[in-house]
Amino acid sequence: MSAPRKLKKSESLEIRIPHPTKQAFMARCRAEGRSASEALRGFIEGQLDAGSKPPARRAPPWRLIAGAAIVAALGAAAVPSLARPGLNAAEFARLDANHDGVLTYAEFQRR
Repeated sequence: MSAPRKLKKSESLEIRIPHPTKQAFMARCRAEGRSASEALRGFIEGQLDAGSKPPARRAPPWRLIAGAAIVAALGAAAVPSLARPGLNAAEFARLDANHDGVLTYAEFQRR
């Protein structure tokens, strides 16, 4: 009995890509010491093999939205506590020694 024969590579596939992309791909293939056909066949076979595996599980969109809502709520709760309290009108009037409506650094330092 003889060894099984390899499948003949008689089919072709035409793709359209920008010229710079083709040039970069061909240069990469040359650097790796393989033909463009060999690289593309390897890619296609890898995609077909990956198709037999179950797809990676992703978090459902509602979980991502819920997580974003929780982060936003925590951020909204934290922001006011980080703010410095402002001066009310009575405190400003007390600090504004010359009552010109402008608080200078010197006036502020006297508090």
